[in-house]
Amino acid sequence: MKAPPLSADMAAFVQASQAFAVDDPGILAQRQAYARLCAALAPADYQGLAVSDHRAGAVPLRLVAPRAPAANRPALLYLHGGGWMLGDLDSHGFLAARLARRLGLAVLLVDYRLAPEHPYPAALDDALQAWDWLLREAPALGLDQTRLAVAGDSAGGNLAAALCLALRQQGQAQPRAQALIYPAMTARVLPSERQQAEAPLLSAADWRACLDLYLPDPRDRRDALALPLQTGDFSGLAPALVAVAQRDPLADHGRTYAAALGSAGTPCRRWEGAGLLHGALRAPGRRAEALRVALERFLAGELGLTVAANLSKDKKKPQPLETEEVQTP
Repeated sequence: MKAPPLSADMAAFVQASQAFAVDDPGILAQRQAYARLCAALAPADYQGLAVSDHRAGAVPLRLVAPRAPAANRPALLYLHGGGWMLGDLDSHGFLAARLARRLGLAVLLVDYRLAPEHPYPAALDDALQAWDWLLREAPALGLDQTRLAVAGDSAGGNLAAALCLALRQQGQAQPRAQALIYPAMTARVLPSERQQAEAPLLSAADWRACLDLYLPDPRDRRDALALPLQTGDFSGLAPALVAVAQRDPLADHGRTYAAALGSAGTPCRRWEGAGLLHGALRAPGRRAEALRVALERFLAGELGLTVAANLSKDKKKPQPLETEEVQTP
């Protein structure tokens, strides 16, 4: 069955993204191309914000927060996407700045090690080290240790979910919330991988190439900390938002994970973006804006933030093109 045409905003996003494609398959060339794409399509605007660089051991970090001092400010650990191969402290600065400005929280970006040079579990180890640093340094930074959340998109969504599983395994407290944006969760071929095999920006072949570089040892694909749908116990985890892009080979990864969390009694909201592509977090148009607003509203609710003034202008817009489903225990 032929896929329906893309919306005008998604078609424009594809065209703009493809302008940065390079013929060189080398990982350095691909990373440089991705960096140029990020800088051009979604530059970070840190005006009026406090930005400081830190290190958790050898892991580079960047903290983005409102400039006005505040005691007990909530914070979000954000893990960037990029197939475990691309991305850095700059690639998702646009989102950190937006969340800090609109929600008044602090956002900690993590420059975790990348595959293929550093396959699993390097990225997760770095994410856990960053989380430990955030917990330890929170009082000195004016952050509330009881209101810390984790989020990520694509490969970063995988890492955010795995971080929650690892903390549970270690007997540590869960984050206040986890937000997973079109996450990669299993090596199994789910229906969306076949139905959206030729989706723009991330095809099924692209997804498998990323998986092979992150998990070159087939034995690791049975490890729930590598692919969270492998866990047999979805209980006792942080309340979750799982956002799914409809035109994405990974769509059923998020749907299946959300259903498993809900069935195990973990509060979970599944949000579906009608017509959205993988990577749409940085796209223009009201479909992608609805995704960003859904993320903001979830974080605001879970972290006890007041955002009515910041988001009031959204009420004047037409009803966004998405569906929401609440998974109840």
